[in-house]
Amino acid sequence: MFIKENFKMALDSIFANKMRSFLTMLGIIIGIASVIAILAVGNGAADEITTTFSDIGATTISLNANDPEQSGDLITNDDLNVLKDSIDEIRYISPNETMSGTISSDDESRQSVISYGTPDLQFLSQAMSSTLVEGRYFNQVDFDEAQDVVVIDSDGAEALFGRIDVVGETLRVSVAQSQMNLRIVGVVEGSFGDMQGAFDTSQIPLFVSMPHSTLSNQVPQLSGMDSVVIEVESTDQIDPVSSQVVRLLELRNNAVGDNIYNATNFLQALDQVNNVLSLFINFIAAVAAIALLVGGIGVMNIMLVSVTERTREIGTRKALGATTRTILIQFLMESIILSVIGGMIGLTLGIILSNVIAGALDISPIITLGSVALVLLFSTAVGVFFGIYPARKAAKLNPIDALRYE
Repeated sequence: MFIKENFKMALDSIFANKMRSFLTMLGIIIGIASVIAILAVGNGAADEITTTFSDIGATTISLNANDPEQSGDLITNDDLNVLKDSIDEIRYISPNETMSGTISSDDESRQSVISYGTPDLQFLSQAMSSTLVEGRYFNQVDFDEAQDVVVIDSDGAEALFGRIDVVGETLRVSVAQSQMNLRIVGVVEGSFGDMQGAFDTSQIPLFVSMPHSTLSNQVPQLSGMDSVVIEVESTDQIDPVSSQVVRLLELRNNAVGDNIYNATNFLQALDQVNNVLSLFINFIAAVAAIALLVGGIGVMNIMLVSVTERTREIGTRKALGATTRTILIQFLMESIILSVIGGMIGLTLGIILSNVIAGALDISPIITLGSVALVLLFSTAVGVFFGIYPARKAAKLNPIDALRYE
């Protein structure tokens, strides 16, 4: 009954001065709305980024080799064959190296990005699509026998031959003052078909891929292999496969304990990205939360004004038997109610704002129950903290002095 009466009196006081109460809550509303919007949009953006990158390479291992004292190949094609045959969890494995060069038909010549690797490159290359539109990708026989074959994208086929059915045609590939005459065995889907007319695509390099063994045979000075991409079936296989790959290569190349081979995975990089994003989001949210501090000061200021205006009321209540504790709770509850109402309005506004911003950015806002609870708890804490001083001042008023106050 005691709490209920104080709650009613606090509400009556707040609604008796609606405009002043709203202006008092405004700092809290802005602070809460800003924090909620920043957290929701920031978490949504972070989730979008991590999901996108996870889809790209969540099951990918990057194997690197580095030994300044050794000039020969640290990883060979034989090593790749042994790794794939020995470790069942490896789905694809290939060097995924690229270099610049020139590709030519009888009539046209264009700059090109040339990638090379094993037949698994079809599924690991970030430069070229894995979708075939003509012919086939180079296979294990081509790779083992170092056949002079090449795969081109449809944009390159159109640019050099004026058509995409170019399987069997000869393509001249020039790199490092060396020229290779390669037979086109397949055409993959191009990347720039949707950009026609947007800008001059003749300035964009074309893409081809070839067996690493062919490059080693024809241009050996460019065929060094010190980086390999491995894809496994699932994320829980990444760590054990990484350890097996490094261990097997060390044993094959008599390099145990030399730390020449290093296997990293995308999940490690993803964790670092998440940490940076979380720090950034939390920092911006903390800056926005300064508005809550300003709002709290506003609550304290208005409550002090309220105590001054209601001095005679306080004196009358004390003269009629109200205790110091009763007066303290009455004014403290008033400040808490102001903060909680402001927090709820700010929460609603923040949710609306986050959906508007996220919609404009084409992402989904993420509003967690924890963040909502934290925000409401914080707004209540603001009311308690900044309401204590005015409430104590009201409670300690001498009833005789209060009744004499004009």
